[in-house]
Parts: sequence; structure tokens; C-alpha cells
Amino acid sequence: MSTAPSQRPTASPAAELASQVRAGLEHPTQKRLPSSLLYDDLGSALFEAISLLPEYGLTRADERILWSHAPAIVAAIPGTRVVAELGSGSGRKTRAVLEALPPGAPHTYVPIDISRAALLHCARDLADVPRVRVQAIAGDYLRGLAMAAAHRPAGTPLLVLFLGSTIGNFDRPEAEQFLAAVRAELAPGDGLLLGTDLLKPVATLLAAYDDTLGITASFNLNLLAHLNRELGATFDLSKFRHRVRWDAAERRVEMHLVSQRAQTVAIAALGIEVPLRAMESIWTESSHKYSIEEPRAIATRTGFSCAGQWVDDEWPFAESLLIAR
Repeated sequence: MSTAPSQRPTASPAAELASQVRAGLEHPTQKRLPSSLLYDDLGSALFEAISLLPEYGLTRADERILWSHAPAIVAAIPGTRVVAELGSGSGRKTRAVLEALPPGAPHTYVPIDISRAALLHCARDLADVPRVRVQAIAGDYLRGLAMAAAHRPAGTPLLVLFLGSTIGNFDRPEAEQFLAAVRAELAPGDGLLLGTDLLKPVATLLAAYDDTLGITASFNLNLLAHLNRELGATFDLSKFRHRVRWDAAERRVEMHLVSQRAQTVAIAALGIEVPLRAMESIWTESSHKYSIEEPRAIATRTGFSCAGQWVDDEWPFAESLLIAR
């Protein structure tokens, strides 16, 4: 499954959303919804809470890598004046990179996210980083990246951050297509710092997406509330349950919302009614897990070379610095 920001929209955001929802809920074998719907303002806040849970070690692993190795990452792309981040959220992890930027000329940080509340939070919390101006862009990853690349000072490299495990939300072929599209927006010598969650015991993976406090379940169910608000849908959240599963062949964790009874949901903005059988699921997110070698191989196939890789000791997670060829 892919997320909405993986495609450059050909219609308005509202029309694109409606098209994706219609296609997903009318799928003949497995109903599905784009995982970008998880990240409205409330969903983004819930994800921030998830990142603090003991079961979800990914965010802490990412932060440990960045705080330990940000100077080396920045030094690998000398002359960087603009840092753009795809799916920035609150930007909490990014502070390590921004504080490692060299003194002298001012820098610009461009967080790109679909949640305006997250971007406001980001701009507020990073306003005290010396010599860094925050210039947020709400919306599509590729469009935002194109804007950031076009407005960089002439002759200076761009550093793009794609942290966490967002690349894991794409099927592997789609992930490569997306990274190739990112490469198309970059100039030779630009950098992409790519986060990938690595393979680990299945029990650990499942617990990370189904915590005992039920915060991830609320995060998943909020997707239906988002549709109720945006498209006039009639999802009754009490009639759905959060479920996770591991697909060993695809090496991914899947999140589903399972209908607890036979029901029909109307979506006013689309003029459709969606029948659901008892125990039928709607697939809302995938999180693909990688081997440590895969980022280097993907880099080669998508127009990058891998200049460095850092792996956390406590939670298997990697940050790979890719340089546009």
C-alpha cells in the first residue's frame, strides 16, 4: 500500500482524497484506505504519543542515531544551506541535524507535512535554533520538495530528510518509484537521509503496532473519524476493532480495522454506500521492514550512492545517507 504523498496530485487535494477513498473501499478483494489519512491533526498528535511508548522503540532509535552522528551527516554534504524534511511531524528529531549545521551563513529548514497543526508545532519548537529559519510547506511531499529545491541559494546542495520508517509504508516497488521521483527533484551532490526500520522478532514488531494502552488502536480508528469529518461518512467507530498482522512473505506489519458486524456505511461526499461483512477488514497501513543491506541496493537502483550508514544498537534501525549521482 502507498501513501497519498507518494504521487504528485493531478487534481485538487480534496478530489485526490475522494478518488483514493472510493477506489480503496470499492476494491473487490480487500478494502483499503491510504495511510496518509492517519495523519490529520489529531492523528499526528496520537503518533507523537505512540513514539513515547515502551513498545515502540523506533523513534528513540532514530533520535539516538541523529544525536550521535548528526555532525558526520552534515559534514558529508558541505555547503548545505537548506534542509528539507518529508513528513516532518513536530520536527523533534530534526533538532540534532539543525544544531549540527556549520556556523556562518543562515540556513533554512523546510518541514513538509500534511498536518498544519504539526507544522505549527514544528515551527514553534525549532524557532530557537540559531541561524535557522523555518519555512513550512503543508501538503504533498514531492511538490513541497520541488519548491524547496527551487528556492535554495544558487550552487548550494540540499539535504533532504526522510526519517522514521515512512518509506516502509510503501510496497517495495512503490518505495523505489518514490525514491526515484525524489531523485528527479535533486541535483547531483544533494543528499537524502533515509530511515529504515530493520527486521526483528515478530513478537517485538507486533507489540510495536498494538500497544497495551491502546493508543495505536485509537490512532488507527481516528482514520474513520477523519473520513466522517472530511467526507460526511457515517462510520461508527464502536463497530470496528484495531488488528495487526505480520506478512512474512512481504516482510511487513499490516494494520487493519475489522468490522465487528455486518453493516453499511454511507459516504455523503462520494454518493456511495459501502457494505461490510462481519469480520471484514479495511487495510489502513503497511510497515515494511528491511535488511541492513537493502538501502544500499535501493540507492544504486534509484540514482543515488550510499555515503554512510548508521545502525542503532538497542532497536534495529538504520539511517542511510544517500548522495544523488
